[in-house]
Amino acid sequence: MVRPATIPITELEHAAFCKPEDQLPAKSLAEEMAVNVRWQSIPSDYLHLSAEELDQRIHQARQRLGSSVTVLGHHYQREEVIKYADFQGDSFLLSKEAANQTEADYIVFCGVHFMAETACILCAPHQKVILPNITAGCSMADMAPMEDVDDAWDDLQEVLGNDGGIAPITYMNSIAGIKALCGRNGGAVCTSSNATAVVEWAFQNSQRVLFLPDQHLGRNTGIKLGISPNDMVVWNPFKPLGGNTSQQLRDAKMVLWQGHCAVHTRFNVSQIRAARERYPDVTVLVHPECTMETVQAADMNGSTEVIRKAINEAAPGTVWAVGTEISLVNRLALNNPDKTVFCLDPVTCPCSTMYRIHPAYLLWVLDGLAEGQVINQITVPEQIREDSKIALNRMLALR
Repeated sequence: MVRPATIPITELEHAAFCKPEDQLPAKSLAEEMAVNVRWQSIPSDYLHLSAEELDQRIHQARQRLGSSVTVLGHHYQREEVIKYADFQGDSFLLSKEAANQTEADYIVFCGVHFMAETACILCAPHQKVILPNITAGCSMADMAPMEDVDDAWDDLQEVLGNDGGIAPITYMNSIAGIKALCGRNGGAVCTSSNATAVVEWAFQNSQRVLFLPDQHLGRNTGIKLGISPNDMVVWNPFKPLGGNTSQQLRDAKMVLWQGHCAVHTRFNVSQIRAARERYPDVTVLVHPECTMETVQAADMNGSTEVIRKAINEAAPGTVWAVGTEISLVNRLALNNPDKTVFCLDPVTCPCSTMYRIHPAYLLWVLDGLAEGQVINQITVPEQIREDSKIALNRMLALR
């Protein structure tokens, strides 16, 4: 049965913060709420605080709370938020850090919902995980709702049989229920840092891989392992058998869920050509969530940590065109004044859900903790947590 295709609201909201500027200046939360996206309601006292007032009060709250709170910050967070993080990293490093923070009673995750869920799965039972703004989701994760994934898995089992030999691998950018499905069925979670190692591990045990929910990371990872794009099919959840025949599924080595990252699919080959015309000696470095054509046209591709390491360790005077989230690119440019670092896309588009972690929301949840109130706690049902942890531990065991 063909269903009408639907677009997650998080995807529709993606362009809300795009602007033709190199900087994304700090504003009061009231000013930012003028942008027409979903915002979590917050007490009016926090709406008009200036950057200076927020900074002073966040520092005071952190001093009151001491070691009872650990703040984790994803690299895509804006500068006004990331500076408060005790640990910075991509989703892989922060997942490991969440598992290591056994002393803190509270983990405040400045990221998006699936990251806070993952921290909740990996942290100790006594710890509480908090997401400062509950509307900070992920359009890619929203492209793989649990009902659709369960239906796809059942269909694949029916077509391929009990010995079909297909391992489910889910990118970190997915809901906890999908991670649990992978844990129950011999699969694993991966991040862009270790996707190659995880998919290679999966092929040691299975004939095929179902890769969720980012088709581009799945395709680029398969190509790294020598798999032809002709041996991959895309699963469209709005069509019977994902838009494939039974024979196509049996012949495929990888089944790629039809999902993508709204940030990284903005980067294209034309932008790379323009960068090379402007700077003949430029090195183009992109994230593997970009399309196959963009990745193949670039000089290098890699995870957030790979991008940071390459630029931070590069020789002075080198020129870098980077295809990833603008907050990270701006931070790399700021921290490497002896190099030329710029974003491939001339229109700056921060991750619209990450960008909703405004300092006012961070202050709000910290003030709540200081008053004995836990705001925006993220929880995962116990069975899902147990099954997800199996898949996450497999990921953490692979380098």
